[in-house]
Amino acid sequence: MTEFHAGCRSCPRLASHLKQIRKEHPDYYAAPVPAFGDAEPRLLIVGLAPGMHGANRTGRPFTGDTSGELLYRTLFELGLASAPASKYADDELQLHGVRITNAVKCLPPQNKPKSSEISNCLPYLQSEIASLPGECNLLALGRVAHDAVQRAYSLKLNSHNFAHGARHVLPDGRTLIDSYHCSRYNTQTGRLTAEMFRKVVLEAV
Repeated sequence: MTEFHAGCRSCPRLASHLKQIRKEHPDYYAAPVPAFGDAEPRLLIVGLAPGMHGANRTGRPFTGDTSGELLYRTLFELGLASAPASKYADDELQLHGVRITNAVKCLPPQNKPKSSEISNCLPYLQSEIASLPGECNLLALGRVAHDAVQRAYSLKLNSHNFAHGARHVLPDGRTLIDSYHCSRYNTQTGRLTAEMFRKVVLEAV
């Protein structure tokens, strides 16, 4: 298994991008972001990549940006988080039965990772999945995360079609559930409502 390490520089474009960000924002984390949450979860949430002023700034997934607002509020309401919001990595937030990771560990330009960059991160996702308890389900936030999970299982990308609320049985018997990403765009346009997200998290956990 390939264990995560924050010194990874496997993707030249991403490494260069983060180097520039560190110059512009010396107080930002600006490095590969590790997974966060319960070490023995019953749900692994897979996002796309760190947000510029969220995980890329704080060093913790969905922490300090608008995408995390709906996510952490929903987890709190369902008894899966110790607080309804997370703005800093040292805020002592705890997750209960949930772990959060990203398909791509580094912030990509325009939030659009290349296929090769997703592939370079796959060993980390595969290791994370392999370390999960047998009964742990996966929740993919968006198509990129959905496809990354399929690639982590060496499945063809058309093996399971992405659709909000869709459920898929993976080769090891785990269940993969799809959700629209809890991004500001999706929530502000109404593509993803708080009730829709709450329902899909309940089904996943």
